[in-house]
Amino acid sequence: MVAQIISFPEQKSSNKLAVSFRFLLSLYAIVPLCLLLLWLDSFGFDHALREALPSSPSHFLLFQILFGTPHIIASNVLLVSHDEYLHAFKSKLIAMTLFIMVFFGIGSLFIPYRALYIITACWTVYHVLKQQHGIAKAVCRLPSWAFYLQLWLSVSAGIFIYMGIFLKNSLEPGQAALVLQVASVLTAGLLLSTLVCQRRVPSRFGLYFLWANTLLVASSWYVYSQQYYFLAILMPRLVHDITAYSFYVTHDVNRHGERPQNNLFRAATAIRLPIWLVLPLLSFVLTYLLQAYGDDLVNLLLQTLFSTQIYKAVTLGFLGYLALMHYYTEAFVWAAGSPLRRYIRFSGV
Repeated sequence: MVAQIISFPEQKSSNKLAVSFRFLLSLYAIVPLCLLLLWLDSFGFDHALREALPSSPSHFLLFQILFGTPHIIASNVLLVSHDEYLHAFKSKLIAMTLFIMVFFGIGSLFIPYRALYIITACWTVYHVLKQQHGIAKAVCRLPSWAFYLQLWLSVSAGIFIYMGIFLKNSLEPGQAALVLQVASVLTAGLLLSTLVCQRRVPSRFGLYFLWANTLLVASSWYVYSQQYYFLAILMPRLVHDITAYSFYVTHDVNRHGERPQNNLFRAATAIRLPIWLVLPLLSFVLTYLLQAYGDDLVNLLLQTLFSTQIYKAVTLGFLGYLALMHYYTEAFVWAAGSPLRRYIRFSGV
């Protein structure tokens, strides 16, 4: 989801469920909770929690099952389970698939792994923060220059925080210190920018959203600087993922609540599974199965049939492809005029 998608026209009166801006704002409560946890651990428990947590969320299977991958799978399932959406975006989906195959597949033979990793990291951070700033734009009503100033300072700081966390084991001490310094300067710039831009926000509620996004990045920087890497990723990940699910669930309830319109939701109705639970439940189950068993199953088949194996064919290859497609499609599937957008309305402003 991006800035352009949040506008108030085109809302159907028949849409019973609404995406609540107040609910979305409440998700940022994870920020003070994580800060409180950090301070309690630092001053009361001699950093015991920091030592117990994995140094990177990617080292923790439960984190991967709960955050990141499920909403990526959910967005892809939402698209492919509706013939109307596949037909509407067919050319874009094919073009992006070919690009991923060429750039990340064939290109990996020539482009260094770290370069590909940094490109993907930048796209990930951009996707996460563009969604949050895009949603906030509807209530902050910032002029374009102020919106993009806030966005790019957030994204730039976020990229260095992300690299400082996920590349820390491959960075020299001087390089790690430089990454932290750059992140610190960009975060300070974001805070100063917010002080300037807040004068342009016409409502108190918009002001809350403006500062929520700024403090999300600033708190991630602070937690990262204190080496609580897990918490630094948890905060934006939780806010981003639950925000995304609020759109997916709202779409499904408004489209399929009264009369299921595809086989997935007809099957769910037949077993009396609530419409709002279908996509979240399916995406979490698929995430667990793919993360826990996907690579082993694929390699078992390849070893049996072709006497060969592929390194992380599912957890890196297939899920990586779904993630890149998710980053790409979310930039337009919820835009005004999109067939998905017809089933979304907003409340709580």
